[in-house]
Amino acid sequence: MRDIERIATDVLDISVRLHRDLGPGLLESVYETILAAKLSGLGYNVARQRAIDIEFEGLRFDAAFRIDLLVDDLLLIEIKSVERLNPAHAKQLLTYLRLTKQPLGLLINFGGATLMEGVRRLANNYNPVASSRRCANQNQGIQ
Repeated sequence: MRDIERIATDVLDISVRLHRDLGPGLLESVYETILAAKLSGLGYNVARQRAIDIEFEGLRFDAAFRIDLLVDDLLLIEIKSVERLNPAHAKQLLTYLRLTKQPLGLLINFGGATLMEGVRRLANNYNPVASSRRCANQNQGIQ
């Protein structure tokens, strides 16, 4: 199993190339398919559209939500193709991280003029290496 920081770096490197070569505005599914194939080509185990069940107050909900990509059972990736990210997109990924008890997720928006303006890194009980400027919730140790 590879280090989660190495996985995140590889995801971002591939995403930048995808955005540069294909441009913004394609369907999310196109970016998801290509990103998954490229990561698989690097030897990663990539699950697409992983259905997640949840339980709440004794009730079970099968396939309550789907994770766009789960890499090596460590890194969640939520892909968007919108003009601008809004706060609900980060909340969505943060909720996925909490419910799956995963340490780190990347929200990647391929719809903007540049890719890096549309990348958000969120963590759940993880001490990341990234700058604190990217923290979504510093008081709870979430980045």
